[in-house]
Amino acid sequence: MVSDGLFDIPDAPVPLPSGSLSGNSSANAPLAVRMRPTSLDELVGQQHLLAPGSPLRQMIDDNKPLTILLWGPPGTGKTTIASLLSAHTERRFVEVSAVSAGVKEVREVIAGARRALANSGVETVLFVDEVHRFSKSQQDALLPGVENRWVSLVAATTENPHFSVISPLLSRSLLLTLESLTDDDIAVLIDRALTDERGLNNAVTLDDDAKDHLVRLAGGDGRRALTYLEAAAGAATTQGKTAISVDDAALAVDKAAVRYDREGDQHYDVISAFIKSIRGSDVDAALHYLARMVEAGEDPKFIARRLMISASEDIGLADPTALPTAVAAAQAVAMIGFPEARITLAHAVIALATAPKSNAAYTAIGTAIADVQAGKVGPVPPALRDAHYAGAKKLGHGHDYVYSHDDARGVVGQQYAPDDIDGAIYYEPGEHGAEAAIAERLARIRAILRER
Repeated sequence: MVSDGLFDIPDAPVPLPSGSLSGNSSANAPLAVRMRPTSLDELVGQQHLLAPGSPLRQMIDDNKPLTILLWGPPGTGKTTIASLLSAHTERRFVEVSAVSAGVKEVREVIAGARRALANSGVETVLFVDEVHRFSKSQQDALLPGVENRWVSLVAATTENPHFSVISPLLSRSLLLTLESLTDDDIAVLIDRALTDERGLNNAVTLDDDAKDHLVRLAGGDGRRALTYLEAAAGAATTQGKTAISVDDAALAVDKAAVRYDREGDQHYDVISAFIKSIRGSDVDAALHYLARMVEAGEDPKFIARRLMISASEDIGLADPTALPTAVAAAQAVAMIGFPEARITLAHAVIALATAPKSNAAYTAIGTAIADVQAGKVGPVPPALRDAHYAGAKKLGHGHDYVYSHDDARGVVGQQYAPDDIDGAIYYEPGEHGAEAAIAERLARIRAILRER
């Protein structure tokens, strides 16, 4: 064995001790650690990454050296994948924490990997958790090892690597995106932990309501689901019970069991009350319903989509910033996810609930569609027809068209609508917010348009 300062570099692969990243059999380890998959076949979710020939399969099954960036929310399997790499390849495994390691430690690990490869032909897998916490100089220190294949780097991050990882390292890596686990995935993890001898080994059962509660609270995070399950099992057994009730689960994680079925009445009733509270400008009620959905584990993207609809349906041009605010919130939610997304959603809810309201855009398109459905679809006026192809002018296309920019007012008296609906009014701006000014300008515009 060769000493390398902070690290001892073995001449040959050695098994990791119990309780380390891949040593998950210790009875004292947390349930989430004990239940960490021992093969790719046990990995729940991320099926898009597990196809034959995929980078993960190559790295684990074919023992091929690769540099991989794992990007995804907490509890989706990033550390598990690193664990599988350590357990199922013939390579040394070194873990570096981005929280505590500095440039010196990173360089020492790279140097040790280079010596191990030169002296005994042993390759090294370097796992860097939370790589986004590394400074630029720390990430730079990884480059020689990656470029020369002295290490197979596996770096995990919950932050968008396009913003948090330096370009030279990102360009040399395969970026694999992990997705939040579905409710079905979480249910599989819970069921497995209840019966597996590594887990609770059938010592307790779980009521259906309690299981639904844990699945909702997990929010797509497998580690959180197993942590909550372990706490709930402890709460039940402390009371001499073998069945975990919803009360045990709520007591263990200190979160009330919010009755909320994401595919049932509660889902539709709460989102309906949420949107109607925004429409009614009751910001406090809207925040209450938002909190209920957040605590029940509702999909934040679903909430964000409804906010975008509300911005156009109930606010429109009364506040032209409402829709951009809702769209920005949806983009932010997609990037950061829960729990931080609750703040962004609250930001958008407050902006929309307190904004002046108008349904003019909603009613305008509805009335226009009704006329079209009623058959009011007359021919386009000749002056507006396409006149850019040969022979168009002989057909009268574009004849008498008046270019509005040639008028000092920017508007000219001209017929734009088909005869069937000429003079019809669809958009009637309200009197609130910015639409009051729009109404004044629109009245002047319509008066000019009638000057024919």
